[in-house]
Amino acid sequence: MPSADPGGAGGQPADLPRFRAVGEQTVHQGWFISVSRATFVGPDGVAFSRDVVRHPGAVAVVAVTDGGSVVLVRQFRPAINQWVLEIPAGTRDVEDEPVEDTARRELAEEAGYAAVRLDRLVRCVITPGFCDEFATIYLATGLTRVPSERQGVEERFMSIVEVPLDRFDGMVDDGEIIDASTILGVGLARRRLQGGPATDAP
Repeated sequence: MPSADPGGAGGQPADLPRFRAVGEQTVHQGWFISVSRATFVGPDGVAFSRDVVRHPGAVAVVAVTDGGSVVLVRQFRPAINQWVLEIPAGTRDVEDEPVEDTARRELAEEAGYAAVRLDRLVRCVITPGFCDEFATIYLATGLTRVPSERQGVEERFMSIVEVPLDRFDGMVDDGEIIDASTILGVGLARRRLQGGPATDAP
């Protein structure tokens, strides 16, 4: 059974009530995710089951131009049946590929950019209520254009939108930007660009 945070930082306080994972059955195996029925025993000794989505992890990239704009992509997302304005992102679907290499590949494939500098901003969970996906978000600067190699139907119809950083919050407030990784990533990127503390762990 997958661990709670393979390779993660921080650990768990030793005095928390203990939940034990005791079994798991895969009920659906998809292209890169699976759905399991996982069984746990709570601190009171009572067993319970939960549906859990297993995910290989993802990367996302806050690419900021020399002019102070963030590079976003507008992509159709079938799960919510609508277009979403978001930072370039992708699944870690290449076995043993280093995370930073995945980020550089996704930035090139989706947005058509390469970066001189790539700084890790954070590694975070996305929807821990039912999915074990961890996403690593990077800040990319020193951008140059490269050929894009978009994959799949949704990406073929994707468009690029460069948003000035001083307009970003207004677009969040208006509901034009709703993607959580985008909102978190841009906020952390602005802090980093303004000389704030690094948030990534060794």
